[in-house]
Amino acid sequence: MPEPPAHPLAPGPSAAATPAATRPARRGESEPARPAAPEPARLGEPGRTGGPVVWWRRRSLRFRLTATATAVLALALAASAYVFVVVLGESLIRNIDDQVYQRGREIVALSDAGRLPDPVPSVNNTIVQVLGPDGRIVDATSDTDRLVPLLPARERESAARTGAPQFVNGRPYALPGPLRVRVLSADHGVTVIVARSFTEVESSLVTTGHVLLAGMPLLLALLAAASWLVIGRTLRPIALLRRGAAAVGGTARSRRLPVPEARDEVHALATTLNDMLGRLEEAEARQRALVSDAAHELRSPLASIRLQLEVALSHPEGQDWTETAEGVLEDTLRLSRLAEDLLALARLDEGRLSRREPVDLGVLARRTAERYDLGLDLDLDLGSDPGSGVAAGQAPVVLGDELDLRRVLTNLVDNALRHAASAVRLGVRTGGAAGAGVAELTVTDDGPGVPPEDRERVFDRFTRLDDARSRDDGGAGLGLAIVRTTVEAHGGTVHLEDASPGLRAVVRLPLAR
Repeated sequence: MPEPPAHPLAPGPSAAATPAATRPARRGESEPARPAAPEPARLGEPGRTGGPVVWWRRRSLRFRLTATATAVLALALAASAYVFVVVLGESLIRNIDDQVYQRGREIVALSDAGRLPDPVPSVNNTIVQVLGPDGRIVDATSDTDRLVPLLPARERESAARTGAPQFVNGRPYALPGPLRVRVLSADHGVTVIVARSFTEVESSLVTTGHVLLAGMPLLLALLAAASWLVIGRTLRPIALLRRGAAAVGGTARSRRLPVPEARDEVHALATTLNDMLGRLEEAEARQRALVSDAAHELRSPLASIRLQLEVALSHPEGQDWTETAEGVLEDTLRLSRLAEDLLALARLDEGRLSRREPVDLGVLARRTAERYDLGLDLDLDLGSDPGSGVAAGQAPVVLGDELDLRRVLTNLVDNALRHAASAVRLGVRTGGAAGAGVAELTVTDDGPGVPPEDRERVFDRFTRLDDARSRDDGGAGLGLAIVRTTVEAHGGTVHLEDASPGLRAVVRLPLAR
């Protein structure tokens, strides 16, 4: 019975069979989601391999050193074994050729003298065939064929003409293995063929190769184990350093890393790290001392300001507010100077300068002298030594921050003025005791001076030799500390020396090239 015709609007079999994910979406239907393409693997992500290079880099140093040493040794042993076998084979072949040649010369001499025995005696397993002018065998050793020559006529003529030995397969002649054959010519058209079996040499080479193939893995395993142990013992000090470094923490700042006895690179590394820990400990101690001293210095003016204000507010009717304001202003200025000094030290401790520009020390000294009009003897002495590169009467020029160098000179002059009896003298010169290429700046006063044992201590922060008088004069003990830190940031030095009478501060800076 025939099937009824399909309705023209009914979907055909191709449309019904089309999956929803592959056929286009109809109007009013939502577009089916397409499967996302897999992302390419990224190097270093967990769960994804990065190739043999990444795998190799993730191995321990001990493993990599041992594997590298073993691989290099394996290549060296393989190359050495190959060369050894080749050289041994050539030596054995040369030895056989010499024996064959000597035996051939003996047979030729006997043939020429007509004293050749029949059969020819075999010496050292040497095979001999003597052929007449017609190419037939006339004499031979008992262990060879007397009918068929070892070489055909054409090959015999070529070998006799060149005199070079050659290999011949001995199996067609009922002889074991290959033969080393040489052809010599005698008188009256006689030809002598001398041969010797190569089986012994071949067996020796095969045995040697087997011994090397069996022994090399054992030797490599032994050497790999020895390398593993030696490298492990070599890296043990580094493991001790790692454990020691892990033990150094916030509660064990004074601990040091273990130093190995051997005077090698690890010993130098441990010493360097211990020196670094010492410097960090000193820097941390200086930082804690600075914070403590700064807090102590800040507490005094703040307490003074608080006290004055509390008294003024408690008795406002009998208070002189102008005097109170002046006292508060004085303590505020003291706080401001202390904050500026602390900020300057913080910037200089970073070891960087705001700018580097040519600074004329003569101009800087003159301007500083003009600022202080206190009736003291402020004199400027410009001198120059021959060979310094600076003309007489001309001040030297250095590279640095002019504001910082001005602060250095100001702090030195302020310190000298506080202790001078009648005069303060500024000096600028080059050469001399400072040496070539160095500028020297001096500030001298005629005061009581500083004892020799305290001339280095005064450069420490918050150091006062006369604590009460320094507080009254407004000093916080940071002036000379700022001087030394600034000068060292400019690549120079500063020290105090006796001026008889008084004290001299000497600053030395490198000249600008």
